[in-house]
Amino acid sequence: MKYQYWLSNIPGVGCKTIHRLLGQAGSAEEIYFLKKEQLEKLSGLSDRQVHAITERKKNWDLEEKYAALGESGISFLSCEMESYPRQLKNIVDAPYSLYIKGKMPDFSKRRVAVVGARMCSEYGKKMAEQIGEKLALCGAEVLSGMARGIDAYGHIGALKAGGNTYAVLGCGVNVCYPRTNQKLYENILSHGGIISEYPPETEPIAQLFPARNRIISALSDVVVIVEAKERSGSLITADFALEQGKDIYAVPGRVTDSLSMGCNNLIRQGAGIINSVEDFVKDLELYTCIDTTQENFNKLLLEKDESLVYACLSLRPKSMEELLKKTGFAMPQMADILQRLIQKDFITESFKNYYIRKI
Repeated sequence: MKYQYWLSNIPGVGCKTIHRLLGQAGSAEEIYFLKKEQLEKLSGLSDRQVHAITERKKNWDLEEKYAALGESGISFLSCEMESYPRQLKNIVDAPYSLYIKGKMPDFSKRRVAVVGARMCSEYGKKMAEQIGEKLALCGAEVLSGMARGIDAYGHIGALKAGGNTYAVLGCGVNVCYPRTNQKLYENILSHGGIISEYPPETEPIAQLFPARNRIISALSDVVVIVEAKERSGSLITADFALEQGKDIYAVPGRVTDSLSMGCNNLIRQGAGIINSVEDFVKDLELYTCIDTTQENFNKLLLEKDESLVYACLSLRPKSMEELLKKTGFAMPQMADILQRLIQKDFITESFKNYYIRKI
């Protein structure tokens, strides 16, 4: 496995080149022991790539790097291994390697990708969260890319229901991007996993992100698009899904809204339409919902003080005075906590200084 790890860490040698090399040399180990003159005789290798391969052998301490990977808690798979997911093996440009922090999806369950615009509307956020939550309640697993906007809210919905969710990144699995999603990243790790074809420490750069969409769609049974402009990057995922024979659904929107053009076009071209979240899960034959409670997701999405206050609330309005007595917090601290819970959409102020959980 260490030679496979080495092969996946050569700058400028991507998965297409690696597959071409494997077709000629047989395995990562055999490639590792090829001399420069032998590499030069292989077809499809540029002089720069030959140089990169030989330099990586000279200047990269394989034993040390491989040992460090084992200590990091990051799992490594390559397409030369039996444990490599069959869902990825036969796709165009199958990733040579996968790095996993946490766990891989459960392939015995339905897996649904929820993707869409980064700069989304409040309606888009609400729909992505509701879809993610309902899928998780019905036992499905949710995949996305942990980007701002729709991706994040799809993950949040699944976590809210106590379900499993997985993020496929366009950077290393130990790099949280965007950084504002740090808490979400940690919650996904606790209830799913982070996946990437790129080695640990790989920084997020724009050209790496489109390729990860083929992995999101390949690992999923169904792809859902929630808000996308006419030329949105989210439509790349839809293209990959079509190529891979996956079902595609889209959330419709107003014809005057640019964020709806991509989804409306997909529906016009034959994608499934999500008129309601309930009908969507019925379409997927996800009838049996798992048991869950509000408390399941408090721990995931709330700070300790927020969870304590939230636990004191119910569907019956509680006064500020009652909450102060129950928690022992001072008035300024309580006011701050309640404001945070309102901003996170967990509670609402039913009338002045009375608070209630949101359904």
